Amino acid sequence: MFRSLRTYNFRIWSAGTFVSNIGTWMQRTAQDWLVLAELTHQDALAVGVIMGLQYGPQLLLLPWTGYAADHVDRRRLLMITQAVMGGLALGLGILTVSGLVQLWHVYVFAVLLGCTTAFDAPARQTFVSDLVDDADLSNAVALNSTSFNAAQMIGPAVAGVTIAALGSGWAFLINGASFIAVLLSLCLLRIADLRRCSRVACAHGKLTDGFRYVWTRPDLKAILFMLFLMGTFGLNFPIFISTMAVGVFHAGAGQYGLLTSAMAVGTLAGALLGARRPQPRFVHLLSGAAVFGIGCALAAAMPNTWLFGGALCLIGISALTFTTVCNSLIQLSTDPGMRGRIMAIRLAIGLGGMPVGAPLVGWVADQFGPRWALVVGAASGFSAALIAWLHLAGSRQRRIRDNS
Repeated sequence: MFRSLRTYNFRIWSAGTFVSNIGTWMQRTAQDWLVLAELTHQDALAVGVIMGLQYGPQLLLLPWTGYAADHVDRRRLLMITQAVMGGLALGLGILTVSGLVQLWHVYVFAVLLGCTTAFDAPARQTFVSDLVDDADLSNAVALNSTSFNAAQMIGPAVAGVTIAALGSGWAFLINGASFIAVLLSLCLLRIADLRRCSRVACAHGKLTDGFRYVWTRPDLKAILFMLFLMGTFGLNFPIFISTMAVGVFHAGAGQYGLLTSAMAVGTLAGALLGARRPQPRFVHLLSGAAVFGIGCALAAAMPNTWLFGGALCLIGISALTFTTVCNSLIQLSTDPGMRGRIMAIRLAIGLGGMPVGAPLVGWVADQFGPRWALVVGAASGFSAALIAWLHLAGSRQRRIRDNS
């Protein structure tokens, strides 16, 4: 399960990112709470707008982010983006602690963070392939997700305690300081052991080559279409959890943090299951999407926080199964020289739909109630599962036709 950690570079990278991920989840939790409970009167649409502003640059900057991930030294690029993200967290923290923060400030910081993350995310996703051999790549992707989601189990709970004891601003400041860990890990990597051959093969490549490559691959088209549905309408967890916690269960900051951590228990379990899986298969995408739809439907019907937290665990397992298998299938089945651009397209599709989906889901929560927002998420999961089933059925028919 942990075979990739035998590699020194991956071990150092994982340690640094784990610390930083805890801070990231603290900021996500504190930001949602700040907007929903302190700067507005339970305005779910405002949370959705911030998510849209934060993830929209993934789509708008796609021509440059994929190029950068394939052509620029990924380690140096990550050092720049991580430093900028840490500075933004400190800036928002200072504004909040000083009592000067306003809603438009959070909007501005969301845009700036989104622009930085647009360059950081594809480089960070493909950087794993620089750290380990192809034989361990699937395991490394799953362990990378394990680290992120183990941090999700800790960060929101710590954020809830921090908000209750010190205020939202201190969660931002702690996140800013946590970036020191990942920057230090990047400095400690053994440069000679990095696998950089993939950038030589794509020295003159363009983003349009990536789109043409996807168009010739029915499996990639199906994966990306599923990801669009799930990313746009399903993976809006800040809206789902915050509106249910505040608007339905009337929970405080501590309970809100614990609910977010409850889902993290599921995502951690899903990540560990992914690490044990020898090879990802398309059928795992189908099962992940279908169980996600079931989990959202159950969560929408839960009468109290405890049962809602249990449903969130199921959502976490299925969501992590879907995203991990998606990442692994794309990276393992894509030419190394195209990985950066294909992962940038994958991130743009998965996150770029949020500027449309998150405000829409937030509007549904405001107008019809948080439970109906979860129904929208359930519909996205079932729709993605249907696409996976149609692709598998079509692949089976093509194999039968080719063999006859």
